[in-house]
Amino acid sequence: MTFADLGLSDELLRAVGDAGYDTPTPIQKGAITPTLMGKDLIGIAQTGTGKTASFVLPMIDILAEGRSRARMPRSLILEPTRELAAQVAENFEKYGKYHPGLSMALLIGGVQMGDQIKQLEKGVDVLIATPGRLLDLFERGKILLNGCDLLVIDEADRMLDMGFIPDIESICQKLPRNRQTLLFSATMPPPIKKLADQFLTDPKTVEVARAASTNENIEQRLVKVSPRDKRSALREILRDESTETAIVFCNKKVTVRELATSLKRSKFRIGQIQGDMDQSNRIAELDRFKSGEINILVASDVAARGLDIKGVSTVVNYDVPWQPDDYVHRIGRTGRAGATGVAYTLATPSDAEAIEAIEKLIGQMIGKTGKTPAGDAADAKDKPAKPKKTDMAEKKPAAKPKKTRAQSEERDEKPRRSREEPPKKKDSPARAREAVDDDWNGPVPSFLSIGV
Repeated sequence: MTFADLGLSDELLRAVGDAGYDTPTPIQKGAITPTLMGKDLIGIAQTGTGKTASFVLPMIDILAEGRSRARMPRSLILEPTRELAAQVAENFEKYGKYHPGLSMALLIGGVQMGDQIKQLEKGVDVLIATPGRLLDLFERGKILLNGCDLLVIDEADRMLDMGFIPDIESICQKLPRNRQTLLFSATMPPPIKKLADQFLTDPKTVEVARAASTNENIEQRLVKVSPRDKRSALREILRDESTETAIVFCNKKVTVRELATSLKRSKFRIGQIQGDMDQSNRIAELDRFKSGEINILVASDVAARGLDIKGVSTVVNYDVPWQPDDYVHRIGRTGRAGATGVAYTLATPSDAEAIEAIEKLIGQMIGKTGKTPAGDAADAKDKPAKPKKTDMAEKKPAAKPKKTRAQSEERDEKPRRSREEPPKKKDSPARAREAVDDDWNGPVPSFLSIGV
């Protein structure tokens, strides 16, 4: 099957050919034709499968006819992050170049609101937005949604993770009831199923991969390390000959900053993106990575989804993700568009429960494909460490620290005994008082308590 068999226009087929594509991916085969027919759709597909083009291509043909009006976008695409929204905008520019009348606006945070309002006032066919900025402008009266006939909810499970579901429900209620709705997600947890049942009408479901499955082109490796050996294990992975370009994921923004600084001192060509950076700096770092000026990008989960960067050979989970679903999306930055890739996960003993949750979600064990040189080195470090600890334990009885510890324990115990003894002292004089005259108010001699 070719793109021509899917019913796309000649102009669109020409743009697709210019981009170097001739055969649609499974999600594109299943989603494009129903979308052109005006049906609601649920698309379940992992990252790197051509999911974005599966709704961008038919939307361009659908919107080729008709005219936009001021502040009333004809279609709306909701994205969880600014980076992913910008990615979708690039797809519209690439595939819509032979549709010069098609207008588009990007509505995201971190950008001057005034410029976005000017675009909306001219009228747009396609509005790509993050939920927060869209609702902000709606409440200010700068945008009307009653003319929107096509809604795309992209990365729905990520929306769930980021707490956007109430915002999406609010937006859906502001749109016309008689509209076409497309929902795409890599996984299908119950809240997303509930959302689909609520706002989609008799949708066609296209599932090209089992929910929460990982790309077969990605070799997954688990590297067991101690917390203090994580950086040295990471450096060894990054120095490996097979690591041409890499994205290193951390759970916290502060870890991103500290790790990027450390790797820069080790002479790596490094960049970083995390939530505290403004939009212009994040885009600049991504451009440096795409151009090859840097070959390693340290990122928080703000970049875990939707970034379609060609040629990423390696993904490293420096921190095991808190949410199992994030593992699927992180490693999906490599092995894209049929290419192969390697995904390392550095796991400390405290990560055992999180690893178990991930393996349960993806339905397979991580690390069956073998170990990396870094993993072997980390294991080699762990093995001699155990005898050393044993030797130290054997020597401890004769060592000073042991005496000091014993002395400290004695000191800890003595106050406890003294705290227990005072009640006994109080009891003895009390009994003695019973034997003396009630008129005596002075101190009770200690010999009076003997034998009491």
